[in-house]
Amino acid sequence: MSLNVGFIGLGNIGKPCAKHLIRDGFVARVFDIQTSRVRELAEQGALACQTVAELAASSNHIGICVRDDQQVEDVLYGVDGLFSQAASGTLVSIHSTVTRASFLKWVDDGKQQEITVIDAAISGGAQGAELGSLCYMVGGEISDFDKAKPVFETSASKVIHAGNVGSGLLLKLCNNMITYAEFLAMSEAVKLADAGGIDFNLLKEVGQSNGIINDVMHQFISNRNTLAKSCSEREMEELFGVFGRLGEKDLDCALSSGVDLGVDLPSTKGLREVIYDLFMNRC
Repeated sequence: MSLNVGFIGLGNIGKPCAKHLIRDGFVARVFDIQTSRVRELAEQGALACQTVAELAASSNHIGICVRDDQQVEDVLYGVDGLFSQAASGTLVSIHSTVTRASFLKWVDDGKQQEITVIDAAISGGAQGAELGSLCYMVGGEISDFDKAKPVFETSASKVIHAGNVGSGLLLKLCNNMITYAEFLAMSEAVKLADAGGIDFNLLKEVGQSNGIINDVMHQFISNRNTLAKSCSEREMEELFGVFGRLGEKDLDCALSSGVDLGVDLPSTKGLREVIYDLFMNRC
């Protein structure tokens, strides 16, 4: 496989992932609508692209790490989109958390242009991206997985072949459902403990001794509660509300996947209703 890798979307996760590509010797072409991010990576050795079309013309593996379904579609479609500009045989990996229905449509539309689309969902957040300790959950043919794996390994501690296309995305959605449910359970447990005069550290000590509380749960609740004591509503929105909105998006994707697969997810429906308030320390 050639070393020409394109990366679109240089946010909190995408930017460090692209940096790892540079450090590991790939020829990395990058694009983002925020040109300052592109310039930053160009200074570190990436090849800056002014458009998606420019990136597509010289890349045979292209990663997309943008916010939602619409942003992925903006990258894939149109006169300057990947489906119009990428060469036959190009491998496109979708890292974004999106709806299963949209993703499967992109797979089919890619095939018509002889472009292979796989899902390569990411877990580990911005910190994991910086440390190169992400977990990639990949759906696609094993031959495509093998081609893409060296690219993903630059920023990963684990790369999993989840199964056919769509499996990696579904695995990520399931993982997110568990994570958000843990956060809610931890939040309510802390409130009950506080009301009964029990020290938060005692709850942490017991929960960690039996494996019920993990570091991510503890860190989230601790940081949220500490900041909520001194932050205004607007400041909480800036610090935590944005992640609450992402939680709404992720759970909407999970629920729509449930509809597609004929699975009812009643607890997840309830979680979706309160996820923003959870991040804002209202529940």
